[in-house]
Amino acid sequence: MRASDLAQPIGAGIVGAVTGFASSFALVVAGLHAVGASDADAASGLLALCLLQGMLAIVLGLRYRMPLAFAWSTPGAALLVAAQATTGDYRAAVGAFLLCGVLLVITGLWPALARAMTRIPKAIASAMLAGILFPICLAPVLASVQLPALALPVVVVWLVVARLAPRWAVPAAVVVTVVVVAVSGEAADLAGTQLLPTITVTWPSLDPAVLVSLGVPLYVVTMAGQNVPGFAVLTTFGYPHPPARAILASSGAATVVGSVFGGYTLNLAAITAAMMAGPDAHPDRDRRWVASVTGGVAYLVIGLGAGAATVLVSVSPPILITAVAGLALFGAFATAATTALEEASTRIVAAVTFLVVASGVTIAGIGSAFWGLVVGGVAMLVLTWRPRRRTAPSPR
Repeated sequence: MRASDLAQPIGAGIVGAVTGFASSFALVVAGLHAVGASDADAASGLLALCLLQGMLAIVLGLRYRMPLAFAWSTPGAALLVAAQATTGDYRAAVGAFLLCGVLLVITGLWPALARAMTRIPKAIASAMLAGILFPICLAPVLASVQLPALALPVVVVWLVVARLAPRWAVPAAVVVTVVVVAVSGEAADLAGTQLLPTITVTWPSLDPAVLVSLGVPLYVVTMAGQNVPGFAVLTTFGYPHPPARAILASSGAATVVGSVFGGYTLNLAAITAAMMAGPDAHPDRDRRWVASVTGGVAYLVIGLGAGAATVLVSVSPPILITAVAGLALFGAFATAATTALEEASTRIVAAVTFLVVASGVTIAGIGSAFWGLVVGGVAMLVLTWRPRRRTAPSPR
């Protein structure tokens, strides 16, 4: 491959990695903090995610010569934020990360489970995702009222850049957040803070309530909200037979390894995958794999900034960080809500699921995401199930 042919996919890979990191790193750190992680633990988790998804993209991209981009689960990070009321025990949360990884590995090795996951009614899966994202998407509104001097400049810049260059809207909002936090004096006392990335090890504890309320929903939203759309992106751009078993098993194994370092979930990328698998990466479909491999290398470098990124989140008002995350999730929330309400026959089921999840209720120590799945499934059976009528045998 000539050097002139490499420039376009290399550029696409770097842009995809930078955009993917800047768009949601704040949500990842906030999510880890919500389940009890210290600043060092959160920085470790962000570093582990960057390194592992970078290695997955490099190894599988070179092996299969396809633009296989990987990412952390953004809906999963939103779930961690919502799980704050369920657990503050970080070791129990790490146990839930481990369970999610094991389930992903099993999904990759057991085709029947993979088929079952893709058959979860989209009204329920999408409504659950919308319910998880809803409180975070409210944060820009709440922050604009509570901290107008800090939040309004972020929102205004996001809105303007979203009109002119949509891909860079959230990164621009992050840059403005850094500026307003620095100018406001929120970051005045940074003495002794750790800007370099660190690795911490946290051995998991297996709390049944946390495994059910966090581990299982984390697996479901990662499959429904990330892996399934990721495969759809590859198919859309002309890759009808991606190595599904290898993708699921390897991302699950990486999640198992990364869980003790705070790497909560790894999966096939969806949004950034579109940048690397589409014609913007290269007109020739057989050369786009260079973009995902380059993106993987870029993530290895970006991971070095995990410590500084965690410090930014730590010194900023929590509502401001959640507001930036909410801006990044508007598109995902709109898609999930639209998909949930698409079919008239299941709109009530979707509404019930959404309301239960968005309520944030905790019952028997188990959070609302799990109960939304349960209640949505019951509503689906009661409201839409029809017994099959046996056809009477015709007389001879």
